[in-house]
Amino acid sequence: MIYLITGGARSGKSTFAESLYKDKLDVVYIATSRIYDEEMEERVRLHRESRPAEWRTYEGTYNLADAVGEESNYILDCMTVLSSNIMFDLSKDVEYIDYELQKKIEDTIVDEIAGLIDKIKEKGANLILVTNEVGSSIVPENHIARVFRDIQGRVNQKIASMSNNVYLVCCGIPVKIK
Repeated sequence: MIYLITGGARSGKSTFAESLYKDKLDVVYIATSRIYDEEMEERVRLHRESRPAEWRTYEGTYNLADAVGEESNYILDCMTVLSSNIMFDLSKDVEYIDYELQKKIEDTIVDEIAGLIDKIKEKGANLILVTNEVGSSIVPENHIARVFRDIQGRVNQKIASMSNNVYLVCCGIPVKIK
């Protein structure tokens, strides 16, 4: 089964996602964050400490299918961070991301996640993907933020279509929407 869990920042997405595996020990946590500063270092540390010690962690942005091993249950947290990593890897220091580069970024993100989904399905395993809902807020004032919002919104749509179940989490309450 493929699950997509979405919602706003601090809505309870990750907590809900992890609760779906609360009684399982054969879990792989696919962590997409990169540590760039002290704040991220602390966030990652706290996240690691909150997970069961028996869960294996795979950290990465690319070759996500390599995370699939003997375990039956997988969580990728989060697609939004994965997308920003890929976007900044491919756009580097450009100030304007044209539509051709936007498509390349979006295709790279979708290909990474679709490859993981394919491998999970081949194995008959379960995958939970966590992502942020990015379209329910104000329109960002700068180009890079608007491009990111647009790419992430389209990625979320594509991955939702590949998922068996989709949940929106609001104020810690999960609502099944598919």
